Amino acid sequence: MVVTDPGAVSAAALHAVPELGRETQDEKELMRRMIAWTAPALIGALTLLAVSVVLASGDDRLPTLTPVGAALDTSSEAAGQRRANHGVGFAAMSEQVKDRLDLVRRRGHLVCATSDAIPGFGYLADGANAGFDVDLCRAVAAAALGDPNAVEFRISVPTGLGAAVRSGEIDMVARILTATTTREAEWGNFVHTMYYDGQGLIVRRSLGVAAARELAGASVCVTENTTTELNLADFSRLHRLDLRAVAFAKTSAAVDAYLDGQCDAFTTDHSGLHAYLSVFPDPSGHVVLPDVISEEPLTPLVPHGDDRWYDIVKTVMAILIYAEAYGVTSDSALAQPTGDARVDRLFGLAGSFGQEDLGLSRTVAQDVIRAVGNYGEIYDRHLAPLGLERRGSRNALWAGAPCSDCPRGGQVYAPPLR
Repeated sequence: MVVTDPGAVSAAALHAVPELGRETQDEKELMRRMIAWTAPALIGALTLLAVSVVLASGDDRLPTLTPVGAALDTSSEAAGQRRANHGVGFAAMSEQVKDRLDLVRRRGHLVCATSDAIPGFGYLADGANAGFDVDLCRAVAAAALGDPNAVEFRISVPTGLGAAVRSGEIDMVARILTATTTREAEWGNFVHTMYYDGQGLIVRRSLGVAAARELAGASVCVTENTTTELNLADFSRLHRLDLRAVAFAKTSAAVDAYLDGQCDAFTTDHSGLHAYLSVFPDPSGHVVLPDVISEEPLTPLVPHGDDRWYDIVKTVMAILIYAEAYGVTSDSALAQPTGDARVDRLFGLAGSFGQEDLGLSRTVAQDVIRAVGNYGEIYDRHLAPLGLERRGSRNALWAGAPCSDCPRGGQVYAPPLR
């Protein structure tokens, strides 16, 4: 029978079920409640089916990750797009993958969303992916698969990144992504912050400006529909600067417009400013202003729905950090006990820090550090050449780090591995 109103089932309909032929009023009420309770579940199931059909159909409202080498927008995702994508529902998507480590191993490689056009963080070197973020992906591949090269790098513009994470098609994100509470609620789980950043501005040296507050009435090139644009508007209102945002769909277009003289300044994260400055035709003709107008903790992200996978990626980031703190490098990754319980435990030479409970080998830290080096090695390899100094910055190790000759007094830290 067809029930058009779950709360209004006729007595005749109830009598059609033999066991309910002599029902009491209480039994009728129970029947009504049972139907009312099951109706939402049926509706939910039909909704999930509809989402699956849309996903299978390739609806262009859902994200499309482009091959490596495609054009890249390097800024944060538009807040409005995040809210629009929220309707997809991460809970439904996360049901697709319950054991991501098993999926990665059966597939034979890690799928990592990163960048290929940002000097220092994600770029192409002789046709191969390289960079600070790229090495974080390779570190996870080394831990999960024993092979740092078993990675499929996916390039995605920020406006499609959140939906791509929710869909379950990528295993992790490492691409100058700012951790925010909205993204954590809608996209996935952020692990340890691996680079502390903040938004800034760059101007031509000939403008004679030494601070952002001297830019009253200036035009600023920015990527449209992003938190970068929102931060700029907040800063302008706060200091009554009447800045004029000249917005572009892609960050690369905003950079080109600034270089062409269409704007007085260009804004993005400080690390991005230094990265782009390094490839300007005349770097000496520009100056990165010292102002930091927002907080941008750049942090790897994993999809919701698999706590073990979240713990694995988080643990790998901690391995990189503690290897530097203990003075162990890619050339000196330990294979024999040292007598220092903390070091021996980290490298699987004595005791355990829970790595086997995560499905990783006892010597996983050896695999990771031999493959990509420690945090400091990765930083020095990719970011130091951009002029991003660690000493005296928040990207130094924490003040109590046990190393004797390392940048300390910063915020790079992870809970103890034990």
